[in-house]
Amino acid sequence: MTEMVYGVVPERDGEPILPKWWRTVDRWSMSCVLLLFVIGLLLGLAASVPLAERNGFHPFYYVTRQAVFGGAALVAMWLTSMMSPTMVRRFAVMGFVLFFVALALLPLFGTDFGKGATRWYSLGFASFQPSEFLKPAFMVTAAWMMAASREINGPPGTLWSFALCGAIVLMLALQPDFGQAALVLFGWGVLYFIAGAPMFLLLVMAGLAVMGGSLAYSNSEHFARRIDGFLSAEIDPTTQLGYATNAIREGGLFGVGVGEGQVKWSLPDAHTDFIVAVAAEEYGLILVLIIIALYTIVVLRSLLRLMRERDLFIRLAGTGLVAIFGVQAMINMAVAVRLVPAKGMTLPFVSYGGSSLIAGGIAVGMLLAMTRSRPQGEVAELMRRRAG
Repeated sequence: MTEMVYGVVPERDGEPILPKWWRTVDRWSMSCVLLLFVIGLLLGLAASVPLAERNGFHPFYYVTRQAVFGGAALVAMWLTSMMSPTMVRRFAVMGFVLFFVALALLPLFGTDFGKGATRWYSLGFASFQPSEFLKPAFMVTAAWMMAASREINGPPGTLWSFALCGAIVLMLALQPDFGQAALVLFGWGVLYFIAGAPMFLLLVMAGLAVMGGSLAYSNSEHFARRIDGFLSAEIDPTTQLGYATNAIREGGLFGVGVGEGQVKWSLPDAHTDFIVAVAAEEYGLILVLIIIALYTIVVLRSLLRLMRERDLFIRLAGTGLVAIFGVQAMINMAVAVRLVPAKGMTLPFVSYGGSSLIAGGIAVGMLLAMTRSRPQGEVAELMRRRAG
């Protein structure tokens, strides 16, 4: 009866780790992530060649690096997905402490690579963006704190997580990186809502977010310039948004053909923030819809599996992870079609970027660990046992 109600099978004593992992993991979501990575390599072959030539590298320099980083990301995803929820929690809490300190030290030791925002550590052979790793670690840590606060005589975990969220948002805003700050705040808000937050407090938080945005608009030229460009009635054809909009329009339904696109020669971020514009121009709306469908499958399947989970920590952590994964993808694609202001946010597993790929692999690995099939037992039977 348990299998019929919850769609899971009981654990088998002494079962080897790999067969048990393969039997319980969400193979559909994992397959979608693999397809997204393959699509990212395909688009990288087109989008990164002009950048490599401008920087004096061999034509497939960035594609090779994306394959290496992506391979590391997939290994990280596989290893993390094999962890138990308890191991994921411990791993995330330790990672949160490490990357929180790294984020705090960015103003002293970080670099902006000439982009006007101090977001990276330069390692010589590569760069490292701590905020990418901090996001999934914070979601799991905040979920742990909120779940603990719901226990009898539990700590004020919700308040602690909110204080940490505020500190992270402040540090990100000072870089400035308002896109990541908004994503972290949104993820925490989702956790708070799922944990049973009063609607009044959520409305107060929304009002504070609007006030914070108004304050940032008044005091940050970087933020104001992006908002003004988004609200402008006309798009400057020489800006990144102008190039991206024209590329999407030219692509139509089936695209202009593989290698025939022109936007990659004009957009400096064609291989990262505006990779969807390259996809739309060369492969058309068909490929863009396939990409959207793959993200949608991961989000919906994860949420459906989490709905069957009775452990509050697992439910909260999984929901927070899938929320930031899906919303980041949505924001990246929405920027390309001018539905939201430019955010400087990558498309998970598709855009180029070592930090983004590896952190995304860890985040999805933790999500797969949380959504693995576990014997839940029937609620009525559990209530009878407790009553007895």
